[in-house]
Amino acid sequence: MELINDNECSWINDLNSRSNIKSLSSNLDCEWLIVGAGFTGLSAARKLGQLYPNKKIIIVEAQLAGEGASSRNSGYLVDTTLNDGFTSNKELKNYKKKADIYKLGIETVKRFIKEHQVDCDWNECGKYFASSKPEDKRILENFSETLSKLGFQHNILFNKDLKKRLGTNFYNIALYTKGGILLHPGKLVRAMIDTLPENVDLYENSQLLSWNNSNGFINCNFKNGSIKTAKVIFATNGFLKSLGIKTNYNFPITLTASMTRALTNEEFKSIGEPKEWGVLPVKPMGATIRMTKDRRILIRNTAEVYNPFVMSKSVLEKRSINQKIGIKKRFPQLPNDIIQSTWSGIVSRTRNSSQIFEKINDNIYVAGCYNGSGIGVGTLFGEQIAIKASNEHTEEIETIEARSKPTWLPPQPFLDLGVKVRLMYERLRARSEI
Repeated sequence: MELINDNECSWINDLNSRSNIKSLSSNLDCEWLIVGAGFTGLSAARKLGQLYPNKKIIIVEAQLAGEGASSRNSGYLVDTTLNDGFTSNKELKNYKKKADIYKLGIETVKRFIKEHQVDCDWNECGKYFASSKPEDKRILENFSETLSKLGFQHNILFNKDLKKRLGTNFYNIALYTKGGILLHPGKLVRAMIDTLPENVDLYENSQLLSWNNSNGFINCNFKNGSIKTAKVIFATNGFLKSLGIKTNYNFPITLTASMTRALTNEEFKSIGEPKEWGVLPVKPMGATIRMTKDRRILIRNTAEVYNPFVMSKSVLEKRSINQKIGIKKRFPQLPNDIIQSTWSGIVSRTRNSSQIFEKINDNIYVAGCYNGSGIGVGTLFGEQIAIKASNEHTEEIETIEARSKPTWLPPQPFLDLGVKVRLMYERLRARSEI
């Protein structure tokens, strides 16, 4: 099924339209092909362009570059995650491995921003794991113990302090971590497009239909052309499965989010004029909420097994009702018609919340499946999979490959059934947090 470019995402609509868009319309040969132009693919292309300035490098994208999940997320560059269930000493060691990867991801994005002087509304303001339920204190206290053992700066806050910081009395308890960063994902990924090396050719609205490995070359077929390449890097994240890549190890989940217009001075004053903040849920299916730099409220409170290729406007409008309810729960004084746009996006998941980073064979490599942490980890994995594909080695690759590998998933239809049941269960547990 053909992917459709839509204009419903506020992050994307904040950007100026691009005019230099090319689609594949002929048969080409190249030394390197990257499939997918999000954070991973663009980072891989940038690194390959630096390593091989005289080689022909092509990157293809089924939609407009950077306008898939890379622009459609909530803009959190995370240092820690809560819902991994690590408690024992053995699991604590695995959690540290994941946290080390998050740290490298933040450093990689920071380095790119500094090198290219990127303005992406970078804000090292930390983040909150928050709940309206006082009984979730135990969850956060256990998480606090884990963070303390690993040396992460954090503290637990209660309703009165949260009201001052967030402008809502909805939350009764939260754990604040200092290392989290908020940014504008659309601005960041657009900068990655604009700074591609000269020897990298980008083709957009060019969906890969089929591919095969024959006589040491990869042959890739598109609607209006083909590409023959010596090496390929698959960086399609939530669409890896649809291309036959690691099919029993990852699956896509469809999320929907809404963003309000900017609050007026009077509306902003009514919620206490808070500084920019970001809240993640204590329970997996609770709402992700942000107050942006320019006084907009973003909310993401749905996750479902759904056709990853398209979500109709009528279906989006139904999902936006949940988002309006979520905003009104937290800010009842705001008007009912405050939502400006609603959009969908795809997150790629594995059974054990690990990432995919590997060599399939001598000329096929893959990186993806970030379980909701794609800004930093995707940027890191893109650079490092390009290095790995060049038969080089780094300390970053050592850190990545020390992680637990993704575990096997059951085949269809059992997989979809199991995921739907789990999502339903988590939705019931978190129903008060939506």
